[in-house]
Amino acid sequence: MPAQNKFYKRTETRPVKIGKLIIGNGNPIRIQSMTQTKTKDIEATVKQINELEKAGCEIIRVTAPDIESAKALGEIKKQINIPLVVDIHFQYLIALEAIKQGVDKVRINPGNIGSKEKVEAVIKACQEKNIPIRIGINMGSLEKDLFVQYGKFGVARVMMESATRHIKILEDLNFFDIVVSLKGSNVMVTREAHSMFAHRFNYPLHVGITEAGPSLAGIVKSSVGIGSILAEGIGDTIRVSTTSDPKEQVKIGWEILKSLGLRQKGVEIISCPTCGRTEIDLIGLAKKVEKILANVDAPIKVAVMGCVVNGPGEASFADIGICGGKNQAVVFKKGKIVKVVQEKDVLPIFIEEIKKVLIEKGYSDKI
Repeated sequence: MPAQNKFYKRTETRPVKIGKLIIGNGNPIRIQSMTQTKTKDIEATVKQINELEKAGCEIIRVTAPDIESAKALGEIKKQINIPLVVDIHFQYLIALEAIKQGVDKVRINPGNIGSKEKVEAVIKACQEKNIPIRIGINMGSLEKDLFVQYGKFGVARVMMESATRHIKILEDLNFFDIVVSLKGSNVMVTREAHSMFAHRFNYPLHVGITEAGPSLAGIVKSSVGIGSILAEGIGDTIRVSTTSDPKEQVKIGWEILKSLGLRQKGVEIISCPTCGRTEIDLIGLAKKVEKILANVDAPIKVAVMGCVVNGPGEASFADIGICGGKNQAVVFKKGKIVKVVQEKDVLPIFIEEIKKVLIEKGYSDKI
């Protein structure tokens, strides 16, 4: 069962199967990413997908801008382990080829692929293979006629009505395996659109802040945007869209889920910001501990604290922690001091104590 935050209840949504995974209906919120390779380059694409899986990516999306890329999808799927989603714009023949190749989900807006016959052809192909469709609404590419009709209510309302329009096309064809995304680069608009959607529909939502930006700014915008939507109980899968290596996007996604108590993967490091009371090189120590534990998947809490004020008391919930003093530090478990060590011995002794905790909890102590 997924972790449940005691402060809110997740919105009830329909279950949608994507390959071996099911999103919606209270299932774990899944982390997605998208490749940066040319999809027709099968070797490079497979390599990146497998690297992303190791980083914690659970669903992967690739683009198919041409028929050659679509034809490569079958071979790519054979060589990966996580569900494969294809991103298609306008070209229904490319969608049909991707479906033929056995993808697990198609991202395409039915209102943008032409005649009713073309839409029906794609829907029929998806129905035959039980492939869901994600409707992707982006703040920057909304229909002009909807702005004329609903623009006075704001961009979020226009996004909502655009999604409604595309959903109706699918529902009229008796197709309900639908996932929806309502992405914008503006956090508040995106939040409002998600809230409006969750009150009208029960389709699972793919949450993200699109074009979030590079480095620190992108991390902050994604964390505030995605985190605040999830904190309302809304959302079934997320994708972080910072201008960065997709492995970093995946890591940010996991940190967002961990901070909300929705999923736990890997070590959660708790450390204080330091102040004038700090007597040891806490910043350097915290960075070293984080690097050493980067590949540990065990869901444990490790505290690196600067002084007795912020030590065993404030971090008493940590599975294992260290608290600095003058030229020395204390190791504590669940708030109880178990060892006093000299500053020069802090790191190796602390790592050995962490290994003991891993063993106690039934995990490998290989770090």
